[in-house]
Amino acid sequence: SLSAAFQEYLQHLALQDFPCGLGSWNKSYLSGHRSPHRVQPGQEEAVLDEETPEALLELLRDQHSPWALPQDCSPQDQLLKEVAVLAPELVHGSKVYQVLKSLRMVDKGVEEVDEGVLQFQQLEELILSANQISRITSANLPRTLKVLELCCNTVGDLEDLCSQPPPELQHLGLGHNRLCGPSQDKFLTEDFWPNLISLDLSFNNLTDLLGLVSQLSSLQKLRILVLQGNPLAFIPTYRGFLVDSLPKLSILDDIYIGPDERQQFHGLARQPELSRSEARVVVTVGEMKGVPDPGALQQLDADSEAPVITCSYFVTYEF
Repeated sequence: SLSAAFQEYLQHLALQDFPCGLGSWNKSYLSGHRSPHRVQPGQEEAVLDEETPEALLELLRDQHSPWALPQDCSPQDQLLKEVAVLAPELVHGSKVYQVLKSLRMVDKGVEEVDEGVLQFQQLEELILSANQISRITSANLPRTLKVLELCCNTVGDLEDLCSQPPPELQHLGLGHNRLCGPSQDKFLTEDFWPNLISLDLSFNNLTDLLGLVSQLSSLQKLRILVLQGNPLAFIPTYRGFLVDSLPKLSILDDIYIGPDERQQFHGLARQPELSRSEARVVVTVGEMKGVPDPGALQQLDADSEAPVITCSYFVTYEF
């Protein structure tokens, strides 16, 4: 589950170990009884081994320190480690759930988004790419979410996700999953995602361009759409039909839609017959090696009794 993976992640960060957490290195300072900056007479020995918060932070930030954070560490790692220095009580127990507004758990083997995730009451961004999630129950998602990224999972059904979707969600990432149309198209409407600005459906198995566009047209705030990698992207009028059908769209498949392009495809949305679910593939065979050239065979004499040799070839394409 996601909760179990998060707890394992916290253990890996070692937020209770020096220079983080509460210990002899900062106990008197954090307890509020006295400060290492203002040592009273007779207290020198008690604070001899203690460090200031600034010195402890420097141990995390100085690349020459044995406790330095890796240069490629995520902002999430850095935030939790520094909070564990400045306010270790905030990363102890259930309080740690209130620290994060963004949670990134990539390639952690997560299969389930469990109800424990609701403890993240301030969470606005949830990144769960490259896991093993096939279904996700929206009742277990914090209502504060604005970004949900599920790229590179095995999601094939959106029904559970759309039962109680986060009302303020602005980005939904479902690229590289197993969505098939048209059964899933009905879940991509304003009824479920009234504030959606960005939608990534790339590299799934969506085939019904007309049906999908009819649903997406209800998303009044949608500005960024990614559909590349789906079979429907092979339709010759694919891009033009989308550009004309979704006039508020700004970016399609990571390419900006300019005024010239919108003018070029003006009126295409009123010609759905041009966007049939079929594709034309033109294959040109260049040089072939390893087979005889029929034109090089010597012509036999008319009265020759030798058998006539005929060579023919064919190429098979599998889709």
